[in-house]
Amino acid sequence: MELQERLNEVRSHIAAAERQAGRKAGSVQLVAVSKTFEVDHIRPAIAAGQRVFGENRVQESQGKWPELKTETPGIELHLIGPLQSNKAADAVALFDVIETVDREKIARTLAEEMKRQGKAIKLFVQVNTGLEPQKAGIAPDDTVAFVDLCRKELGLAIEGLMCIPPAEENPGPHFALLAKLAKQAGVERLSMGMSSDYEIAVAFGATSVRVGSAIFGAR
Repeated sequence: MELQERLNEVRSHIAAAERQAGRKAGSVQLVAVSKTFEVDHIRPAIAAGQRVFGENRVQESQGKWPELKTETPGIELHLIGPLQSNKAADAVALFDVIETVDREKIARTLAEEMKRQGKAIKLFVQVNTGLEPQKAGIAPDDTVAFVDLCRKELGLAIEGLMCIPPAEENPGPHFALLAKLAKQAGVERLSMGMSSDYEIAVAFGATSVRVGSAIFGAR
């Protein structure tokens, strides 16, 4: 199956999941995860009309996205991998959305960088719903207070929450928890669901799903 066929299939599945959940058509944004793929692999997705992409690493993204963004205005680039403080300036310069705000230090650094660069980018707080020690993210019990700190003390406009459920567990309860925390924190957007479970995420209220291998193929 060609990339455009796979992309259309994912779009079709999202639309069907929206209908089944009784949600408005087009209410779920597709973030095509292009990490590890080169420019020549990404261009066909852009040619097929995809404009929202996700990357895991700042340095890798710097090697391909300035060129692609110049070629095609209107690209929205999301950072969906962990962000280190020493890469914050580069991340603010390149990305339009950072989904992995996960600690006070990085939140403060981003606030300073956005002010310095005069650029307001969209921010999500990553929640470690499974409390996995190897995984980044704020603990569920600390999420509401952290969002409040980001907003009230640092002046950051947190738009939503993001999670990556444990691979071996049913994702449904994790998606439900993230939706509950979003309501408590007063945020509108939910970034949850990947290639294996994005239709489930739509049913639980995802406003964006991050799909890579189902579009680009195995890495």
